[in-house]
Amino acid sequence: MAVSVELKKLGLHFVIIDLGEVDIMEDISTEERQQLKSSLLISGLELMDDTTSIICEKIKNVIIQMIHNADELPKIKYSDYISEKLHYDYTYLSNLFSKVKGITIQQFILINRIEKAKELLKYGEFNLTEISHRLQYSSVAHLSNQFKQITGFSPTQFMSLKTKERIPIEELGNSNLSIASSASAG
Repeated sequence: MAVSVELKKLGLHFVIIDLGEVDIMEDISTEERQQLKSSLLISGLELMDDTTSIICEKIKNVIIQMIHNADELPKIKYSDYISEKLHYDYTYLSNLFSKVKGITIQQFILINRIEKAKELLKYGEFNLTEISHRLQYSSVAHLSNQFKQITGFSPTQFMSLKTKERIPIEELGNSNLSIASSASAG
């Protein structure tokens, strides 16, 4: 909505393509682009105009949609799913993402899966076996091992914490957030 407001202020015509993606109908001047960029920064948003950053954001959005917003995870390999959604070779996407974000796509997926497990544990609607199945882990032990690796706590220990801190989705995978640092946020 913030983007829509700022574009309307500039008198620009646009079509919302997808979450975080807008197609502006007319050419905009350098001054208008800078004004839009400044306005978006005030709202905590960033104007991305280089292809590399845009592709990395699309990768993040596909993964977030896949793990946090879908009813169930895809039955195909994540690499195939991401490649299919973005119409790029997975090796290209993987190399690009690692270079820009400082972590691999697989690490980003793992961080998001554990964050989803934390969410499901926090709300108590599912037991650990159901969460393991829902997040397509091969076993509860596999989920528990990765959970401890990322958070520093076992799922049981996490549940006994008075405050069950979670990392906001938009902060997952930031270059300054690694697997090791997410353990302290656990």
